[in-house]
Amino acid sequence: MGNLISRNRKAYHDYHIDETYEAGIVLTGTEVKSVRAARVNLKDSYARVEDGELYLFNMHISPYDPGNRFNHDPRRTRKLLMHKAEISRLAGKVTEKGYTLIPLKIYLRRGLVKVELGLARGKRLYDKRRAIAERDQRREIERDLKEKMQNY
Repeated sequence: MGNLISRNRKAYHDYHIDETYEAGIVLTGTEVKSVRAARVNLKDSYARVEDGELYLFNMHISPYDPGNRFNHDPRRTRKLLMHKAEISRLAGKVTEKGYTLIPLKIYLRRGLVKVELGLARGKRLYDKRRAIAERDQRREIERDLKEKMQNY
């Protein structure tokens, strides 16, 4: 992976991520400049296959300040670039098994903007509670270890 621009932290909290895929994204000039300035929000965004093509919905890219009249709509639908065989395989999994496609990260690779998509299943409330409890338990153990190391 290249230079990380933005990460969708909420996705890991709300979903079980089974597989990840890399896709290119079609952007306008002012969008690329805003992305490079890390003015991107992936929260509540998702991808969907329509007519054999992959699209990203609800990703917010802030308007580029010096862009004036050439600026873009911050929440416009953006096309994702993947091989046709990969798109059809994803479409099959999404319709068949009840998965959703969630963007996990947006990053630069060799000067190009890429999106990491996760094939995700929604977590139930009790799964979220268990994840929070495990995280708190891990923090407590780390805190105790750190305390013991300082006293040692």
